[in-house]
Amino acid sequence: MTALTLSTAAAPGLRADAIVIGVGKGGKGPVVAPGADAVDKAYDGRLAGVLETLGASGAEGEITKLPAPAGFKAPLVLAVGLGAEPKDGDAYDAEALRRAAGVAARALTGAKKAAFALPLADAADAGAIAEGALLGAYSFDAYKDNGKDAKGKGPLGEVALLGGKPRDKEYKAAVERALAVTEELNRARDLINTPPNDLDPEAFAAVAQTAAKEHGIKVEVLDEKALEKGGYGGILGVGAGSAAGPRLVKLSYTHADATKHLAFVGKGITYDSGGISLKPAGHNETMKCDMSGAAAVFAAVVAAARLGLEVNVTGWLALAENMPSGSATRPGDVLRMYSGKTVEVLNTDAEGRLVLADALWAASAEKPDAIVDVATLTGAMVLALGSRTFGVMANDDAFRAAIVDAAEEVGEPSWPMPLPEHLRKGMDSPTADIANMGERMGGGLVAGLFLREFVGEGITWAHLDIAGPAFNEAGPFGYTPKGGTGSAVRTLVRLAELTAAGDLG
Repeated sequence: MTALTLSTAAAPGLRADAIVIGVGKGGKGPVVAPGADAVDKAYDGRLAGVLETLGASGAEGEITKLPAPAGFKAPLVLAVGLGAEPKDGDAYDAEALRRAAGVAARALTGAKKAAFALPLADAADAGAIAEGALLGAYSFDAYKDNGKDAKGKGPLGEVALLGGKPRDKEYKAAVERALAVTEELNRARDLINTPPNDLDPEAFAAVAQTAAKEHGIKVEVLDEKALEKGGYGGILGVGAGSAAGPRLVKLSYTHADATKHLAFVGKGITYDSGGISLKPAGHNETMKCDMSGAAAVFAAVVAAARLGLEVNVTGWLALAENMPSGSATRPGDVLRMYSGKTVEVLNTDAEGRLVLADALWAASAEKPDAIVDVATLTGAMVLALGSRTFGVMANDDAFRAAIVDAAEEVGEPSWPMPLPEHLRKGMDSPTADIANMGERMGGGLVAGLFLREFVGEGITWAHLDIAGPAFNEAGPFGYTPKGGTGSAVRTLVRLAELTAAGDLG
């Protein structure tokens, strides 16, 4: 785990493996960003020229390494591109700082300590840089020798934020928030990256139980017997083909002064083979990530507890493994859901909506002020929005807009999506109340319409389809690693903060 400190030390005298500075992309070449004054002075004010000679432009994510000037205790200066220089003297925005810090932290894998001298004007900047550095330093090496990467290097050991104010309440609060959110987000990444032979529904539930005990969160786990007794036909139907039984985990964080209640519901398919509607080769190798929604919900509830937010937050983790076998649900089977509705299963690979339906109805029974579900639900959403943006659907336009705004604020790309009523007819079934499939075109919207059927009357609800950004199969970028990303965690935490502050609903 990467350590984090606020430091008032001057860059030349700080013992570290590297000094990280920011470089903007100006109209006539690279521009040294605020925070690097001491380094620029040591280069007689010619640092921008030196960087340009080395090929630097200040483009976002660009890394340039150069020897530290004489008199510096750190041997290396690492210049990271911040992107376009702000106009009219404006400051770099929080997301630019997050991404730059993440790139720098990843580039310094193997280093014991780095001093970050990025633009830091206030506590919000400190929080953004801390968040980016801690997320960028992430590495999943649990299954490698000595917990190190392929080059034998561990993650950056310590980040010192130069220009920070260790005794200032706002700075301390910003850093403490960054630590809580990033540690839980990185725990979600660990869960997503864990091989499915080591993370079945029971194992996931055990992780949640341990964390709940540590942070004063009430936890309830329904196993197969309890699910059968309760009539959770959706979760049981999806898990019927696996030797690893399903679970429904309820995490309840409460605050004595809270007046609002949020419910988060996460899809937790710990491995999705597609069931009898088996996925073809090339589409099942990364399906350990199909529990990313549940991981995000779990992380967000724990983060809310660690931050002591004045809002009640309940997390529902709908956990199952979708496997083919003689006991598996077949296409054509009809399931009776927890709500009492019947669903004709036309495709067993449309299983996420079945487990979510039961969890949504269970969450609705408590009459929360709002429900947000998170799921790697449809390939159609990836086709629509690509691999970095999640879709947001809701039964309330204002709530949908608030979620999109919250996501943008924390740096998670999202896009509002509609719920066209004409697509509902495609799920009509001659046998059951509804089918789990409808029209092929607009499949992500069809899935949202299906989920809406299982939300209690009068309850504000939104659905986040994170199928695109939940698992990064390409190379790392910004503070986002390859593999599990922890998508939606920061959006959910921000929603909880806004609700606690009375700024949402």
